[in-house]
Amino acid sequence: MERHQHPGHQLIYVSTGVLVAQTPAGSWVASRDRAIWMPAGTWHEHRAYGTAVIHTVGFDVGAPPLAPAAPAIVAVTGLVHELLLALTDPQTPPPEADRLRAVLRDRLRRTSQEPISLPSARDPRLACACRIALEQMETPVPLAALADAARTTERTLSRLFQQETGMSYPQWRAQARAIHAMILLAQGESVTDTASLCGWSTTSAFIDSFRRAMGQTPGAYRDLAVRETHQETTGG
Repeated sequence: MERHQHPGHQLIYVSTGVLVAQTPAGSWVASRDRAIWMPAGTWHEHRAYGTAVIHTVGFDVGAPPLAPAAPAIVAVTGLVHELLLALTDPQTPPPEADRLRAVLRDRLRRTSQEPISLPSARDPRLACACRIALEQMETPVPLAALADAARTTERTLSRLFQQETGMSYPQWRAQARAIHAMILLAQGESVTDTASLCGWSTTSAFIDSFRRAMGQTPGAYRDLAVRETHQETTGG
């Protein structure tokens, strides 16, 4: 979906697949257990991966259920998942939808926010380094090599990563690899091939890293995405 904005707040969710929203502040990822909080007036564009089923719920500007004035990632519990599906079902009658929305508001106020995002770089040197690292995801690029390519020093580039993304280069790269892995797995890529394409030295290292970041193994994540996709496409 091309670049656009909304007059009200939105919660963007995918029950299957992965959706990446690009904003001036960076990239934000929605999956089955994470939704994107998009504040009113935020310019953004979407791209879906896999057989993505997208659900959006709008909120009035004057009564947001969440405080952030910038995009954020919200953890989706089992109850919130069911509420979002019911609220976006066109067969849900308006009185029931009003009650469901009230429950959703209460649950969102108690829901944790998860930092699965990739902040944008403003400094052209950092932007150059990030672009090269993303283009060579399967091969780890040392910070010194990125600094040379960006015509700056390793110390300056390290400082720019901290200042503009709030992360060190290794932390930023780990976040980028996790997002890329989510996309590949949602598209049905094997765990072994995903590990290789995202730059992990071994499949076991990828499994351990993914489990710590996402709370489940990449195999379980992929199987759930494939199963949910099959159910959505077959109606079973």
